[in-house]
Amino acid sequence: MREIRIGLLQQHNTAEQRDNMLRLAEGIADLAGRGAQLIVLQELHNGLYFCQTENVDLFNLAEPIPGPSTEFYGELARQFGVVIVTSLFERRAPGLYHNTAVVIEKDGSIAGKYRKMHIPDDPAYYEKFYFTPGDLGFKPIDTSVGRLGVLVCWDQWYPEAARIMALQGAEILIYPTAIGYESSDTADEQQRQREAWTTVQRGHAVANGLPVVSVNRVGHEPDPSGQTNGITFWGSSMVVGPQGELHYRASDNEEESIVVDIDLDHSEHVRRWWPFLRDRRIDSYDDILKRFAYRE
Repeated sequence: MREIRIGLLQQHNTAEQRDNMLRLAEGIADLAGRGAQLIVLQELHNGLYFCQTENVDLFNLAEPIPGPSTEFYGELARQFGVVIVTSLFERRAPGLYHNTAVVIEKDGSIAGKYRKMHIPDDPAYYEKFYFTPGDLGFKPIDTSVGRLGVLVCWDQWYPEAARIMALQGAEILIYPTAIGYESSDTADEQQRQREAWTTVQRGHAVANGLPVVSVNRVGHEPDPSGQTNGITFWGSSMVVGPQGELHYRASDNEEESIVVDIDLDHSEHVRRWWPFLRDRRIDSYDDILKRFAYRE
């Protein structure tokens, strides 16, 4: 049995970046003290979810990689001997920005990064204004705790992304996330969306025989433009086993600091029982590369 202890930090965010980072540092220290070897943070964890509006001044929030945040979290990783999955607003060049997950090795070095590939553009989620689609592909990141298939938020709705990570040897699928309720939706509709979000990720786990870790923020963040009532992020961070079993699902409205043990070797047994990768018809999937394949 090759067991790994995973720590998740589900937190609310404020407009004070330093406050957010210090609270995250406290959470990382606490999780490390409870034996966590891998700590996963939520999407764009340093500040508010700024994509609710289109504002060119907000590009000033971006930073280079390596940069101040990788130095800050790198020092925490080195101090506590943990691997940390961070999520940053990357300034790659003047006028060129990405939503980038950076994996910090336990010695404080950068193990690798992933630039978010699927970029949404919906009311209150105007990410296409800020983020250039990723160009690093779906490539797992090798670390001392395993090969991590790191994706980001909107990517979690796409089975293609999860599958390619699995085919390249990812041992865990990891999704830093920022998703929540639109205030005008009914309570029933809000719960349907939350359950759909949970279900699709459990499906990735089953279809690929891999554990899935998703960490979402929580709490209400107002819309600075006043055009909407803001977003209430639904938390519900989770750890899912390779048969879709929920090892843990967090509250939808409270902060949580979670430690969950998973057995990475269990995926081997599950894939023997359910050999989906063996039975794939790779000779018959050409249509998957088309935008739409309906034939009249």
